[in-house]
Amino acid sequence: MHIHLINPNSTASMTAQALESALSVKHTDTRVSASNPADTPVSIEGGADEAMSVPAMLAKIREGEVQGVDAYIIACFDDPGLHAAREVAKGPVIGICQAAVQVAMTISRRFSVITTLPRSVPIIEDLVSDYGAVRHCRRVRAIDLPVLALEEDPKRAEWLLIKEIEAAKAEDGAEAIVLGCAGMSSLCDRLKEATGVPVIDGVSAAVKMAEALVGAGFTTSKVNTYDYPRIKTAMSHRVCA
Repeated sequence: MHIHLINPNSTASMTAQALESALSVKHTDTRVSASNPADTPVSIEGGADEAMSVPAMLAKIREGEVQGVDAYIIACFDDPGLHAAREVAKGPVIGICQAAVQVAMTISRRFSVITTLPRSVPIIEDLVSDYGAVRHCRRVRAIDLPVLALEEDPKRAEWLLIKEIEAAKAEDGAEAIVLGCAGMSSLCDRLKEATGVPVIDGVSAAVKMAEALVGAGFTTSKVNTYDYPRIKTAMSHRVCA
């Protein structure tokens, strides 16, 4: 099977890191490719960035449909354009937030999410609610570090994450931690080792979910909601004198 990972922002190094995380967990027979648009925001931090990233992301999926891609992963924790992407794709489209939340609910009764900036907290809280996990998610926390700083100062990012994970364990009663940014995926194993708590990276979770869905023969329903977009043509209007 062929899974294509799309990083909706335009930072190629972040795409490469997410791909590396995906390759580390994929099945031997699974092909995972990755891409990112060239003309979207360099990081996605808020609703405006999300909106600007979606058209180019949908174009990547349309390219994948021509190439015979079996499933897609949206490698941004805000799951931007997820429903729109499912209208365009035949195969499963997995958002890394939804995948991580569903894994967290499976392996623990209580979990917390740790993301980058405080402005992302309400967005993720809404997603957690949409995915039916409000009773399980004890808190969405932020380390108050921009997305690009995860690459620029990884040691500080790791220290801040460890500190926040320990606080989540003590204050939230969290039994598992979800990393709320694709740019954190490379730190997952080190954070598990340092804190002794299961740490869930959405990229890895999405890869395994995509493999399972494709392997079982599930495709995106084209009944009503996720049906392909209707083809529309501009109508000419008669001008009355």
